[in-house]
Amino acid sequence: MSSVHVTVNGMVYERQVEDRTLLVDFIRDELQLKGTHIGCEVGRCGACTIIFNGKSVKSCMLLAAQADGAEITTVEGLADGDQLNPLQRAFKENHGLQCGFCTPGFLMASTDFLERHPHPSEDAIREGLSGNICRCTGYVNIVRSVGAAAEAMSPASAAAV
Repeated sequence: MSSVHVTVNGMVYERQVEDRTLLVDFIRDELQLKGTHIGCEVGRCGACTIIFNGKSVKSCMLLAAQADGAEITTVEGLADGDQLNPLQRAFKENHGLQCGFCTPGFLMASTDFLERHPHPSEDAIREGLSGNICRCTGYVNIVRSVGAAAEAMSPASAAAV
């Protein structure tokens, strides 16, 4: 057993976990944050993407014990209460989801991507999100959503509001 002390979405948690517990299982089962989805469990699909110490990671590829002392943001941490953040609004307004299973992972990967690339081209968005898989769409509306969010979040857009 390992002691895990983490900050998730601004809240501090301390739990005892089996050494073999995956971080995705810890988040879903121990913390009851069900927005982080379990897809392939081998790091290929991106459904379990979270922000881990400031970078997007696939939480099925880490053990919970490796997260000791980490700061984590899950999809539940994006909105401010009932207020969607600009990226979530863009996904809603631009139909960037279909069944919704991959959406939390895309939102988290896009959050990290836009932090590093605030004015991305369409090609850069496609490359930046290439580690996430959607089995329902052709990615057009996902890419459009990320582009719209980048535009909405740019300082010029904020000044115009």
